Amino acid sequence: MKKIVFDDNGRKHVGAVAKQGSTTWFSFGGEVWTHEAEVRGRRGKVSASAADPSTITAPMPGKIVKVVSEVGTSVKGGDVVIVMEAMKMEYTLKAAADGVVKSVNCLAGDQVALGATLVLLELKT
Repeated sequence: MKKIVFDDNGRKHVGAVAKQGSTTWFSFGGEVWTHEAEVRGRRGKVSASAADPSTITAPMPGKIVKVVSEVGTSVKGGDVVIVMEAMKMEYTLKAAADGVVKSVNCLAGDQVALGATLVLLELKT
């Protein structure tokens, strides 16, 4: 993970970037985004597989501050499920789709690695 600093007319903003496989994780202002790289083959370019909306993973190494949703809790896309801390900043990890929390694989205070599976959702169809 690398710390990045943005300069907005003299006002500095701090963020972070990390890469695992074809996925690049960006964090800024307490929010986290991912980008899937394109894989080029002999027959042209093919997009890498999209992130699984039923899995919430750690966007960077850090510490779990709070588990917001327990097993059996219904969540909507955009609901905060986990709060974690990394690089002295708090990050809210949100559900990507509507569903029910199927399992929670972390507790407040746990140290987690980049890409660790934190929560599994059973998606609503």
